Amino acid sequence: MTLRVGLLGYGTAGRVFHAPLIAATPGLRLDAVVTRDPQRRAQAQADHPDARVVADADHLWRAADQLDLVVVAAPNRQHVPLARAAVAAGLPVVVDKPLAPTGAQGRALLADAETAGVPLTVFQNRRWDGDYRTVCRLVEAGELGRVTRFESRFERWRPTVKPGWRESGAPGDAGGALFDLGAHLIDQAVRLFGPVEHVYAEVDRRRPGAEVDDDAFVALTHTGGVRSHLWTGAVTAQPGPRFRVLGDRAAYTSWGLDPQEAALRAGRRPDEPGWGEVDPQRYGRLGADDDLRAVPTEPGRYPDFYAQVATALRDGTPMPVDPADAVAVVELIELAHEAAAQNLTLPVPPLH
Repeated sequence: MTLRVGLLGYGTAGRVFHAPLIAATPGLRLDAVVTRDPQRRAQAQADHPDARVVADADHLWRAADQLDLVVVAAPNRQHVPLARAAVAAGLPVVVDKPLAPTGAQGRALLADAETAGVPLTVFQNRRWDGDYRTVCRLVEAGELGRVTRFESRFERWRPTVKPGWRESGAPGDAGGALFDLGAHLIDQAVRLFGPVEHVYAEVDRRRPGAEVDDDAFVALTHTGGVRSHLWTGAVTAQPGPRFRVLGDRAAYTSWGLDPQEAALRAGRRPDEPGWGEVDPQRYGRLGADDDLRAVPTEPGRYPDFYAQVATALRDGTPMPVDPADAVAVVELIELAHEAAAQNLTLPVPPLH
């Protein structure tokens, strides 16, 4: 059984990430692409000649029986309205991160999906980064002993503000560093070390003309005692280690980014041999003091996300990401902004 997929949006998220991953997943077919931009429509048709390319999402809702899944890869402001429209049409939906501009909107979307009995998941693809998978393996195996501190960074050098919604200061656009890569950092930390009880943050605008945060540090205190220190921003001329994880037995440090995004941007196919593998010269180091050894990095596995989506829709198994996790991430981002504005460490409110 081949599942027909409609993709909403053909900017970076839709073109670079979702479309290639969908096309490479057995059992999925990219059936329709929605984008209003004429150049993007032409690009989508050239990239995926067997797909219908239309300018308006209403084309999909009017013919919902011709699709089995909708993927929302539009700008952040449109995530909730488009996902709610998909739910109303009875179509399972994948939403790119962040799920919503606010936790309240995210919770309302989840309630709609649950009431309608429509599967919903969120594209937290960085759970399938190879270096993160390696950290998870080492922590779960007890290689570090009791973990005390988790340091994680997504840092870039982009000192000039570029036009676009990601740089917009309008609250509904959910722009800025924390809603962008910060959503991945927080999701990874919470998935690895569990719920958070306190949040501290430093959130700044460093570039001339910036309307949104472009330099952020977030400290999470997990209920289990681990402290996660997370950095993201566009003004880092020399990035720090991607991961540094400290335990009472050993530590693990790795540098550089998972190669999958760069490979997708270069036009490589996610189903080709050697996908997601890291050169041994880039392996992280495990040990204590001067007694260090290279640890092979797990291959990155972005294709696993849509493979799990396909299995869930066919067999009724869980979707790859619980959308409640994505709501929790948005709420922590909101709390981080509040903590930074008040220059306080704030407690995480009880679950609703």
